[in-house]
Amino acid sequence: MTAAAAFSSDLVVLTPDGRTPLLVVDELPESSQAAVRALLDQGESPNTVRSYRSGLRYWAAWFSVRYGLRLALPLPVPVVLQFIVDHAERLDEAGRLVHGLPPAVDAALVAAGHKAAPGAPALATLVHRVSVLSKLHQLQGLDNPCEDGRVRELMARMRRGYARRGAQQVNAKPALTREPLEALLATCDASLVGRRDRALLLFAFASGGRRRSEVTAATLDNTRAQAGGWVYQMGVSKSNQAGRARADSHKPIVGRAAEALQAWLDAWALAAAAAGQPAPGGAIFRRIGKSGVPGAALSAQSVRLIVQARCALAGLGAGFSAHSLRSGFVTEAAAQNIPMAETMALTGHRSPASVLGYFRKGEVLGMRGAALLDGGGDSGGKKDK
Repeated sequence: MTAAAAFSSDLVVLTPDGRTPLLVVDELPESSQAAVRALLDQGESPNTVRSYRSGLRYWAAWFSVRYGLRLALPLPVPVVLQFIVDHAERLDEAGRLVHGLPPAVDAALVAAGHKAAPGAPALATLVHRVSVLSKLHQLQGLDNPCEDGRVRELMARMRRGYARRGAQQVNAKPALTREPLEALLATCDASLVGRRDRALLLFAFASGGRRRSEVTAATLDNTRAQAGGWVYQMGVSKSNQAGRARADSHKPIVGRAAEALQAWLDAWALAAAAAGQPAPGGAIFRRIGKSGVPGAALSAQSVRLIVQARCALAGLGAGFSAHSLRSGFVTEAAAQNIPMAETMALTGHRSPASVLGYFRKGEVLGMRGAALLDGGGDSGGKKDK
């Protein structure tokens, strides 16, 4: 089969024995490997690199099973259109939701571990995978099929179709606002682990909703005690990949958060002294082994597991994540009428558009216009009699 024929084929390429090939892509094509190396060299965060690597692996697997060929760039526009048609849901003539991925291809991708279950992915997953392919072409300096007018129009109308069915592309993770956060803090006892987790949760939330990588980057060199609390001087972050000194790089830790941080460090110092180990230094948040003494620094994955474990203890369910601390801070700030500019100075967001959605969610129940029948819209003027 020629490449051109494969691109126009709607059939699954079968092996000589008549079975659909279950291709596990152990290695990315060289062009994709080069793109991943470029992403690493440009200082992308580990999470971003992992998401791109996962997206590229899926493209390679889908292309191999769909066309029986190894992924090669640049991809023709018809292939990208086929990818979207395969993975996007649409209504058929009977009003049922369907997608274009052939059952044999779907089963092959599931069997090879590239899909968790048969069926269409979430809208956000599909959009991300198309974005990954677009980024890959950009990095290689190739003609980008994702910028073709036909692809852009199909993506735009596909999103509209999802929106009209009520399937919006939103972050489904709930926010850890004040009330659920208090429930988490209530699970933290006076043990070493309890003091560490309480300090971590309050540090992450109160300093502006820190990301996991930002929490693990906190050390006793960049986090200093000052009159009235502590100040964490951030370096590299998602919005400051070069780690440049900025006016908003200093994040305050005050009140309960400062007290919890000091209590954790005091408990660490006592445990270290009892074990004949050095006083606290370096990374602030540490693993606590069987010896009961803080050891290696926590990883970003550990922060996620701590949040999830505390949520389970508090009976909050499995929907929360470490990022819920960040979204919770922004949502709570809006609910308590903190100016958006001050909130952004704490979170480090560079664009108001990134926080506006959280603000609207936090403010919605406090909108005066919604309480006109209850006098909520009265501003002190004359009332009707």
